[in-house]
Amino acid sequence: MTGGGARGGVAGPAAGDAAGLRRVLDPPGVLPQAARRLDTDPRIRPDEVRVRVERLNLDAASYRQLHTAHGGDPDAIRREVLEIVAERGKMHNPVTGSGGMLVGVVEEAGPESPLGLRRGDRIATLVSLTLTPLAITDGLARWDGLSEQVPAEGHAILFARSIAAVLPDDLPVPLALSVMDVCGAPALTHRVVTRAAERPDAERPPVQRLAAERAAVASAARRGGERAAGRPGPVVAVLGAAGKSGSLSLAAARRAGAGRTIGLVPTQAEEEALAATGLADRVVRADARDPVAVAAAIGEPADVTVVCVDVPGCEHGAILATAPGGTVVFFSMATSFPAAALGAEGLAADVTMLIGNGYVPGHAEMALGLVREVPEVRGLFTARVGADSAE
Repeated sequence: MTGGGARGGVAGPAAGDAAGLRRVLDPPGVLPQAARRLDTDPRIRPDEVRVRVERLNLDAASYRQLHTAHGGDPDAIRREVLEIVAERGKMHNPVTGSGGMLVGVVEEAGPESPLGLRRGDRIATLVSLTLTPLAITDGLARWDGLSEQVPAEGHAILFARSIAAVLPDDLPVPLALSVMDVCGAPALTHRVVTRAAERPDAERPPVQRLAAERAAVASAARRGGERAAGRPGPVVAVLGAAGKSGSLSLAAARRAGAGRTIGLVPTQAEEEALAATGLADRVVRADARDPVAVAAAIGEPADVTVVCVDVPGCEHGAILATAPGGTVVFFSMATSFPAAALGAEGLAADVTMLIGNGYVPGHAEMALGLVREVPEVRGLFTARVGADSAE
C-alpha cells in the first residue's frame, strides 16, 4: 500500500443525515460545522465510522492564536484545547473558527458506510475537526504544547459524507499528516493555474499580456529556451510561500504551466530557505499585512495570487498584487471574507476571488505526489514538522 488515496465517496440524497445532522446537540437544525456542541457517543450508526485517535494536527491559524493568547505557555495551550474539545465535542477554536484534522486507526465501520474503510485501516481524516465528533481520553499528556501536531488518545466519528485517506506506508506519519492537512491548496492552485494558462491571449487584459510576455522572455532564458515558442504561462504569486501550503502551491503552479512564480515571505530566514530550494523563480520579502509593501515587492501584476498566510489582514495586499482579470485564491483560515470583498470593491479591482474549501477530487494523491517527487518541498516540510518526520 503506497497510495494515500481516499476510498469511497459521497452519500446519497439524505444529505443532512449523511453529513452528521443526528450528532448535533446544540443548536438544533444546523450542520455539525456550525454546531456549538456535538454528540461524541462511541456507539456508531450504520453509516458511521469510529476511529481510534493517534494524533491531531491543529491548523496553523488556530495554533498561532492559541500560542499568542497564552504567551507560548504549553500547559495553558494544552488546557485550552482540552476545554474546547470537552465543551464542544469537537476541536473548533471559537476565535479562529478553525480546527485541523487527525490520524487514527479505524475501530469499527458501519455496514452502510460508503467510505470503504475497514477495521485496522490507518487513516487521515480529510475533513475539518470543526465538524468531527471528538473525545480525548489521555489529557494530551504526551503533547508538549509547542507544535501543531498533537499526540492524543481518544475516538472520533466520521459520517457518510466525511472524507478520509488511508495513510501511505512510504512516508512517516507526521509528514503525511502535515501534507494532508493542506492538500486542498496545491490541488486548487493547479486547477486555477491550468485554466489561466489555457486562457486565450485575446481575453487577457493588456497589462496582463505585457507582464506575461516579459515573464516569458526571462523564463525562457533561464530554462534554456524551454518556453521560447508558444504563449507564456501565467504569473503566479504565493503569499506565505515558505510554509506548508505555500511550498506545495508553488510546486503545483509550476507543474500546471506557470510561466513565472513569485514567493513572498516575511523574514530573511524564510527568504533564504525558500530561495535555496528554487521552488520560486523570484523570492521577495514583505509583511503580507502591508498592502503597499506587498504590491511593491511582487512588482509585476500576478495572474493568480495564492494566499497561504496564517495571520489576519492579508486580503488587500493580495488584491493589489493581482492583475485586472486575475484570480486571488484564499487558503488561510485567518482570511476575512468581508474585508476581501469590500476591499476589492473599494479598490475597483476586477479580480475573481476564490475560497479554498480544502477539497478538490484527488487532492491527497496530488499533494503526496509532490512531496515524493519534489525533494525541495519535502525538505521544507521536514524542517517544519521536526525530526520524527524524517524517520
